[in-house]
Amino acid sequence: MFDMKRRDFITLLGGAAAAWPVAARAQQALRVRRIGILLYSQQELPVIRPCLQELQTLGYVDGKTVAIEYRDAEGKYERLSPLAAELVRLNPDVIFSFGGEQAPIVKQATASIPIVVVVSNDPVASGLVASLARPGGNITGLTYVHDQLARKAVELLKEVAPWVSRVAILWNPNHTDPEYRETQRAAGTLSIELQSLEIREPRDFDGAFQAATRDRAEALIVVGARIMFLHRRQIGDFAARNRLILVGNPRWLTEIGGLLSYGSNPPELHRRAAGYIDKILRGAKPADLPMQQPVTFELVVSLKAANALGLTIPPTFLARTDQVIE
Repeated sequence: MFDMKRRDFITLLGGAAAAWPVAARAQQALRVRRIGILLYSQQELPVIRPCLQELQTLGYVDGKTVAIEYRDAEGKYERLSPLAAELVRLNPDVIFSFGGEQAPIVKQATASIPIVVVVSNDPVASGLVASLARPGGNITGLTYVHDQLARKAVELLKEVAPWVSRVAILWNPNHTDPEYRETQRAAGTLSIELQSLEIREPRDFDGAFQAATRDRAEALIVVGARIMFLHRRQIGDFAARNRLILVGNPRWLTEIGGLLSYGSNPPELHRRAAGYIDKILRGAKPADLPMQQPVTFELVVSLKAANALGLTIPPTFLARTDQVIE
């Protein structure tokens, strides 16, 4: 009787041992992947929505095939670092971050968890990656390359308003980006006196606006930093009240009364970011994924703004635009 039980036990043990690898594989297959997303503000959700939609198209449905962990700093810069650390403690498979200001914070929080970013500043100049072709480390993503487009914005301004000679520029010195420097160079070659309006904090806007009015600025160029995006309505209202020609690279400028914008297509970049997240979830390493740049650029012109300013946009100029806002 004892021998029979022993034989049965050994047989059962052997069968269970053989089944263990199968069970382990099944558990691994059923493991839900986790994506961490760090937000500076809820206002960024519409911007990153194309990324989230593309993830769904690729089969990553939040709560079903993937778990997405959001952390929102509610517009408070000092909260970004502890929230990034909190995401790291959750040990997600990948972290997604939008914005040149917070990308270094996420990078500092972890050297092992893969990170995908979308930034407007130069990721090499800011020290985010070693090079565009070979990022190195655990971070990769896409850049708007606004610095490379800075001269184009000035040239387009002079083309539609050749009489302009005094231009103010809103920019954030804390936002590591050569765009201001490149705008200076372009202004110098196009007989434009450029007035620097530095915006580091929200309270700086009032003084900057007063300075632009005092120096009789005729146009306003906006460098696409996060603080400008979050206070874009304030910028648009000021430009409208003072009949300033509002131009720059960010697409949202024409949504707040700007005359024109020339830059990349943000929805396209965020959809491509989803592709990188997918690759990483499938086993790719960020160090092997080059930092991508835009492949297309769009010129958007607002005839509504032109009419309000009393400007006539030449038909030849309109023929080159990608979108005309009536």
